[in-house]
Amino acid sequence: MAFADLKNDFVFRRIFATHPGILCGLLNDLLDRRDEGAIVAIEYLPIGQPPVVVGAKLSILDVRCKDRAGTTFVVKMQLIHVAGFINRVVYNACKAYADQLKAGEPSTKLTDVVAISICDFDLWPDTEQDKQKRPRVPMLSRWYMTESVSDNHRLPENNAGTNRLLQVQYAFLELPKLPKRKPDTGALHWAWLFVHAPELTEVTADLPPGPYREALELANEATFTPAEFEAYRKVMDEIQQAREYGAAQRAEGEAAGFVTGKAAGVAEGKAAGVVEGKTAAVLAVLSARGLPVSNDTRARIEACTDVAMLDRWISRAATVSSTEAIFAPAS
Repeated sequence: MAFADLKNDFVFRRIFATHPGILCGLLNDLLDRRDEGAIVAIEYLPIGQPPVVVGAKLSILDVRCKDRAGTTFVVKMQLIHVAGFINRVVYNACKAYADQLKAGEPSTKLTDVVAISICDFDLWPDTEQDKQKRPRVPMLSRWYMTESVSDNHRLPENNAGTNRLLQVQYAFLELPKLPKRKPDTGALHWAWLFVHAPELTEVTADLPPGPYREALELANEATFTPAEFEAYRKVMDEIQQAREYGAAQRAEGEAAGFVTGKAAGVAEGKAAGVVEGKTAAVLAVLSARGLPVSNDTRARIEACTDVAMLDRWISRAATVSSTEAIFAPAS
């Protein structure tokens, strides 16, 4: 028995775009929605946005959700295979929020939007966070607007007292951060399936019943028709192309940065060399004429990086009667 990769866009849609009960399970776990906040109904929305590059699908699944308390909101789900799409994620979420209104409609009709991104790479690498002495970002992180001083998490609402979310919210599942320990939460079970499903040869006994097991069974390659298996393979090729494209872009950017940095370094070095030479010339002329140079005067001359000023001091050093006279204002 072999299982397909749930990170494959075709497989993801095969499971979650046609089985709302499984999708409810995924969303409730990733958004930590329980009790009255649990999602109980889903309406699939049309998708009109093409991928930015081949294989880098964005907004692959848009749904309108309703929780047990009756609150409705929109979820935009996406699989991201290469880094560099944060701006597009933010744009899509904000656009989904704004596009709910037609001309002349009141803003009270707006519902909240949650953008969920499942990332097959480290978006906030632990090593970078450690280097910058910032807290590590967990595997599953949720982001929303927060006031920087009071730590309030909401803007004023038109529908005060309703069970609302936070206007526009983001959730990121960084799969490389999956811990090695046995999954003990719903979100960890989903992350484990996204990472390890292709390695399995059977449905593991410790996988909880319900949406996790149902999702894995739908990824069983034995249930694919020849046409479905071909579509699966095609998307695998697209994902690889996207990764190669992203790697090439990063390499090109690094090479351009190296060239720019090297050129800047050469120019800076040349400028420093000019200043150093002129500083030495001022001191040499004063020394040749037998004029004493105090430590303070030497420090002032050596601290100067203005080439034009150093040229004036060289000229004056040849004629002044005292060292301090080279600093006299221009007449």
